[in-house]
Amino acid sequence: MRTTLLIIIAALFFVALCSADNAIKEGGKEVGQGFKTIGTETGKAFKEGGKEIGQGFKKMGKETGQAAKKSGRTVGEWFRETGQKTGAAFRKMGQDIKRFFGRE
Repeated sequence: MRTTLLIIIAALFFVALCSADNAIKEGGKEVGQGFKTIGTETGKAFKEGGKEIGQGFKKMGKETGQAAKKSGRTVGEWFRETGQKTGAAFRKMGQDIKRFFGRE
């Protein structure tokens, strides 16, 4: 009777160990799948964030380019006006010199 009882207890003990081992394996698989899912979601989030940042830089670059183009036009107009005024002043000075020396 004792031997039978010990055999039954030993069998239950080993069955419990095997089922615990399976439970640990299953739990480990679930944890691994959870980490895989988290990693995938994190990667997607970084990808989307990177796209948004890239679009922001692209938009900022366009706006900066337009502002530079506009200021370039303004500077160009200023130089043209200044050149015209300088040319007119030199022409007037040349005419005044001609009149002074009596050539006209």
